Amino acid sequence: MQKYSVNQHLIETILAWVNSGEIAIPEIQRPFVWDSSKVRDLMDSLYQGYPIGYVIAWRNPNVKLKDGSLSEGKKVLIDGQQRVTALTAAILGQYVINKNYQRIKIKIAFNPIEERFEVQNPAILKDKVWLHDITDAFSGKISLLKLVRDYLALNPDIDEDLIENSFSRLISIVKKPIGMIELAPELDIETVTEIFIRINSKGVVLSQADFAMSKIASDTENGGNELRKAIDYFCHLAISPEFYKQIIDNDKEFAKTDFFQKMSWLKTENEDLYDPSYNDLLRVAFTSQFNRGRLSDLVSLLSGRNFETRSYETEIAEQSFLKLKTGVYNFINETNFKRFLMIVKSAGFISPKLIRSQNALNFAYIVYLKLKELGVNSVAIESYVRKWLVYSILTGRYSGSPESTFDFDIKQISQKPFGEYLQEKEDGELSDAFWNASLPQSLDTSVASSPYFHVFLASQVKANDRGFLSKDVLVSDLISLRGDIHHLFPKDYLKKNGLDRRQYNQIANYVYMQSEVNIKVGNKPPKDYFELIKTQIQDDNRLVSGLSSEQEFLDNLKMNCVPTEIMEMSIDDYQDFLTLRRKLMAQKIKNYYNSL
Repeated sequence: MQKYSVNQHLIETILAWVNSGEIAIPEIQRPFVWDSSKVRDLMDSLYQGYPIGYVIAWRNPNVKLKDGSLSEGKKVLIDGQQRVTALTAAILGQYVINKNYQRIKIKIAFNPIEERFEVQNPAILKDKVWLHDITDAFSGKISLLKLVRDYLALNPDIDEDLIENSFSRLISIVKKPIGMIELAPELDIETVTEIFIRINSKGVVLSQADFAMSKIASDTENGGNELRKAIDYFCHLAISPEFYKQIIDNDKEFAKTDFFQKMSWLKTENEDLYDPSYNDLLRVAFTSQFNRGRLSDLVSLLSGRNFETRSYETEIAEQSFLKLKTGVYNFINETNFKRFLMIVKSAGFISPKLIRSQNALNFAYIVYLKLKELGVNSVAIESYVRKWLVYSILTGRYSGSPESTFDFDIKQISQKPFGEYLQEKEDGELSDAFWNASLPQSLDTSVASSPYFHVFLASQVKANDRGFLSKDVLVSDLISLRGDIHHLFPKDYLKKNGLDRRQYNQIANYVYMQSEVNIKVGNKPPKDYFELIKTQIQDDNRLVSGLSSEQEFLDNLKMNCVPTEIMEMSIDDYQDFLTLRRKLMAQKIKNYYNSL
C-alpha cells in the first residue's frame, strides 16, 4: 500500500486551505514557539528563493454522515505547524498564541531598497523607507501599482524600477511552492509516528497524546477546538494560577464556557503534588470513560471508527466526543481532584518528590474515577486507591510504556469487583517471597530517588514518625521543608575507610535527620556517636539530641528502622548493618501496605 503522496502546492493555496478549514493547524507541538526573528528569516528565505522544507499532513478518513453520504476528511498538519503558522501571521496578519498563551500579532517590515526584512519596531515605524507591515502588500486591497506609487510619494528620490522590482518579488512570495507530504488516511498512528520520526531531521518525537490532541483540535463540528483549549488551559493553570487572568483578558470566548467555570477553582490553588500534562489528563479522561488504554483507539473513535465494520461514521465520532468531554469534566472537577489528592496524601505521599511515576499517579486517579462511577463505597475507594498506588509503585507496574498495562487493567476493573482484582495482584506479586527477599534486594541501591525508598518515606509520614534522633520534628516536616537526607554511617567515615560512592550512598544508610543533629554526629563511627547519646541521656545534657530517655531513644531507632546492633558497630560491620536495615525497612513497608 502506498503510504503517502508528495505534491508541490503554492503558498497561497496552503493559506487558502488554512482559511477554509481544509487544513487544520492543531498546534500539535504546543503553541507557537518561534520568536519573531524566525518569522522574519522565513520570509527572507522565501524572498531569496531558498527551500523551506516539506510540511506533513495526515488526511482524516472520509466519514459516513447520518444521511448515508460521505464527508471528506480534513488534512491535519502534523509537521510544519510552526512554518505554516508563521506564514499566516506574516502574510495574512492573523493572531498567534505564543508560548505564554497570549494572543499576539507578529508584524514583519520590508525595506525594498536594501531588500531586507525586519521585525517591526518603533524605529522602523518612524522610518519611511520601510513598508511597515508586509500584510499590506498581500491583502489584495492595494495593487502593486498603488503600492509603488505610495512608497515613491514618501521617498521621491528612489529609483522607481528598483522599488517596483522589489515589491514584485515580495508579492510573488505567495506564488512560491511548498512541498506537502500527505499521509494516507488509513494508516495507523504507529506507522504515522514512524514516518514522522524518519522524515523529521530535528529528532522531534510525537506521542500518541500529540496525535489525539491534533485530532481533537481539528474537529470544530464537535467542539474539539474548545475541548483542546480546556485540556491545555487546565494543565497550564495547575502550574501557574496567575494564568487565570490571562485567559479572561485574552480569550473572552473561552472564559464564557462551562469548562472555564469548572476549572476556575485553580486560580487560588498552589498545590503541586499532581501537576498533570495534557498527556496525563487525556490518558485519565479517556481510560476512565472508554475502558480502553491505548490512545490510538481514542484517535480512531474520535474519527468515527466502527471497529466491527472498519468504516467511519459521524455518529460514533459525536458519541466519542461527548464521552471524552465527560471524562475531561470528571478530571477537572474540583471535588474529584481535591479528594483524590487527599487520598494520595493520606498514604504518606505529601510531596511530588516522593512520586517518580506519573503513570502510577494517573492510574490511581483512573481507579478513583472509575470506582466512583461504579458507585463503590467512598471508604472502600480510599483504601483501594491508596493500595493500588503503592502496589503499582512497588512493582513498577507502569514503568516504560504504560499503554498495554493501562488497557489490561481497566478492562479487568470493568469486568470484576475491584477488591477481587486487587487480591489477585497481591497474591501473585506481593507474596511473602516479595516482602522477605525481593524487596530487601530492591533496597540494595545507591539511587536516592529509588521508588522503594520513597515508599519507605511515605510509610514514615503516614506513621507520623520523627526524624532520626529528633524528639519532636517529624519526617513529614523534614520532607516538606526540604530537610536533608544524612548517612547513619557517616559518609566521611566510610570514605576514609576506602569505600566508594556506591557503597557509602546506599539507601539503607540514608535517614532523614535534622542538620544540627547531623553536625553533632560529625564523621564519628556509629559506636562512638551512640556512646555520646547514651551519655547525654544519663546526664540529661541534650548535647546531641533532644531525646531524654532510653525508651524514647529505642522508639526512635525502631521507627527509623535502625537496628540496635548499630550501637556497637564499626567499619567491619557496615555490610551486616545494611542487610539488617534493609530487612527492617521491608518489614515496615509491608506493615504500612497492609494498613492502607
